Parts: sequence; structure tokens; C-alpha cells
Amino acid sequence: MVLSMDRWVGKVAVVTGASSGIGAAIAEALVQQDLIVVGIARRVHLIEERSKKLSTTKLHALQADLSREEEIVKAFKWIGENLGPVHILVNSAGVFKGGLLSDDQTEIWKQQFDINVLGLCIATREAVKMMQTNDIQGHIIHINSISGHCVPNCPKTNVYPAAKHAVTALTLTLQQELNQMQSKIKVTSISPGMVASELTVFNKSLTERRRKFFESLPHLKAEDVADCVAYALSTPAHLQVHELTVKPMGELY
Repeated sequence: MVLSMDRWVGKVAVVTGASSGIGAAIAEALVQQDLIVVGIARRVHLIEERSKKLSTTKLHALQADLSREEEIVKAFKWIGENLGPVHILVNSAGVFKGGLLSDDQTEIWKQQFDINVLGLCIATREAVKMMQTNDIQGHIIHINSISGHCVPNCPKTNVYPAAKHAVTALTLTLQQELNQMQSKIKVTSISPGMVASELTVFNKSLTERRRKFFESLPHLKAEDVADCVAYALSTPAHLQVHELTVKPMGELY
């Protein structure tokens, strides 16, 4: 099997949650492969700073709240009108708020489903419509989680595993839907184990005890997940990576 990113050179890739962590690493990796990358996030200034640091005009920062449908739709409309049709979508935006199912606020649960599930669905819908309209053999990549396949036995995971299990189901549902349409659009779920990011060890809202707990666990770097994205995109047109699960050495679940 020959792995190559050549067919994506000069094409438009959208990365949600590109202001930090996994999303930022993916955006940078795709820019280095000569793609035109649009990073979507609320903290748009962080993407602009990264673009300056990379000395590139290929990384575009677009502000949108992934929990608001109208902002997502507006962002994709701007991309289509100003940069061209989307060939790649990486749904990397995510939020984790620890708590107990037996004693937490409905709004906290809603925030996690709005971004981790509904925001992903809306962005995917807009990208797929654009790909179909322009007859593009594109690629949709969901940044999932080990928690989307098994529920970790650790405290205060709250609704996060449920939201990520939804992503697992949505990946297969979209694959089946596109197969029935005889579409050539690929769909991939990438499920990393613990990653050092703002959801875990760099989360400033964590208690000191909780932060030390995360730090004690084996973890991947954001760049490891970006490498997984590049691998999935590099596969031949006839081959689809359905699910790619990666864990740090020593991780048990």
C-alpha cells in the first residue's frame, strides 16, 4: 500500500477546535502538507498567532461557536464563497466537564452534547453537502475517544463517555448512509486514549488533586493524534480506515 498526501495538496481542509491541543496540532500538520486549512474555534486569536508563527498564508482563522448552528452554517458558507469547496473535515472540537451523573447541572450536560455531538453533526452535514454538490471524494474524520468504545472506570467522567459513544455510532451511521448513496466520501473515527490537552492535564479548571491524577496516567501528545489523521488521509482512494484506536504504552483500559 502506497501512502501519499499528494491528492490533497492545495485542497481545503476544515479543522474544528483548532485553537489548541489536538485541533491545533492537526491544523499545523495539514498546513505542512501544503493544504489550505481553515481552523474554526471561538478563540480565533490563538489560530491567528499560530499562523504567524508558521509564517504561512495557508492557515485561516474563522471564529465560530460549535454549539451554535447558525455560526457553523455561516462559517461553511464563508469558506465555500472565499476559499472553495471543502475536501476534508476534521471534527476535533470537544469539551469535557467532570461531574457526577447523580449530582450535576443539566446545563453542563447540555454543553457537552451540543459541542461533542450536535456540533459535529452540523459541521459534518455542511461539509458533506458541499462535497456532494461539487462531486468531491472527500474525507470526514471524527476525533473520537477510547471512551467512545468503553466506559473508563475513573471518577467523574459524567456524560463524556455517552457523548463519545454517540460519535462511534454516528461514524458507522454516516458510512452506511454514504454507501447506500454509492458515495466515495470516506468517514473515519480516530479514538485516542489519554492525550495531554486542555481537556486533561492542561485544564486550568481542574482541582489540584484531579490534575495530579491525570498527570499520573500515561498519555499521548497531540501530535500523535495529528499523525493518525495524516495516516488516514494518506491511504489510497479504495481503502477506508473505519476506526483507528491508539493508546499510550501502559494504558490499561
